[in-house]
Amino acid sequence: MARYIFITGGVVSSLGKGIAAAALGALLQSRGYRVRLRKLDPYLNVDPGTMSPTQHGEVFVTDDGAETDLDLGHYERFTGRSATRTDNITTGRIYKNILDKERRGDYLGATVQVIPHVTNEIKEFVLEGNDDFDFVLCEIGGTVGDIEAMPFMEAIRQLGNDLPRGNAVYVHLTLMPYIPAAGELKTKPTQHSVKELQAMGIHPDILLVRSDREIPEAERRKLSLFCNVRSSAVIQALDVANIYDVPLAYHREGLDDEVLHAFGIDPAPVPRMDAWKNVCERIRTPEGEVTIAIVGKYTGLKDAYKSLIEALHHGGIANRVKIHLEWIEIGDFREGRSVSLS
Repeated sequence: MARYIFITGGVVSSLGKGIAAAALGALLQSRGYRVRLRKLDPYLNVDPGTMSPTQHGEVFVTDDGAETDLDLGHYERFTGRSATRTDNITTGRIYKNILDKERRGDYLGATVQVIPHVTNEIKEFVLEGNDDFDFVLCEIGGTVGDIEAMPFMEAIRQLGNDLPRGNAVYVHLTLMPYIPAAGELKTKPTQHSVKELQAMGIHPDILLVRSDREIPEAERRKLSLFCNVRSSAVIQALDVANIYDVPLAYHREGLDDEVLHAFGIDPAPVPRMDAWKNVCERIRTPEGEVTIAIVGKYTGLKDAYKSLIEALHHGGIANRVKIHLEWIEIGDFREGRSVSLS
């Protein structure tokens, strides 16, 4: 039976839940486990296909033609497993399914409510089609406290009770900001975020704490004490040179060991990290450089071209060259301006 890892985010958005989920999936995969990654998006759009790239970033198109969240691209690149339309769902899609059922009379005239109908629809999506996997990682979009994310939080809380004991683990990604004037890293934002999560009935098993500098042991103990999390489960997630360093960095910090320990898997298979080490070594020691120009409409937000950027960088890794990207706004051509590469 599949085990489930639910990944939530707190304090601020854009902390990198998608990269964290993809990296953890890659680490579990390196130990020989079969892994599936899924994204639950709280916005009311049925899918991101009609959303502005300047608001949402890239629309990632899966092999079966679904328009999905850009994090599914990260999942594919880190695990090598092709994502499908069943790996991403939005609040809009959930409500559309429910309203279609209500119009058909599937609920037999019952009053349709968030609990149980919306939460049941979410749970059915999470549990469906996982027989061939050892681990299913579900990333919950948005930030704890967002009103639109509450049905998803309630659904994963219920799943913690519905699944057999020990088959669900909650990972909470937060931020520990550094205040220059005080010269201190602050634990209070994480404390408040965990408190809000606990108020929803979800008790995180692991804290993944983003920081731009080493977290002192005293601060880790403080987070462990006030967030009711084991000291070894307070994992620092430091900034790295590139996203493909993340799996190795998380492994050094013990994230995958702690996840497996939370599931009671001990001893666990030894990870095979040679492929990741080779990729990171190629990135660090290129044998040449190439400059490539990209002409686009949404060059102000690079996430709108995430797959293109990563494809070019992957080509650079394969050929041992460093890729420099020059961004050119399409409007410059329309207005007849001269364009030159630096």
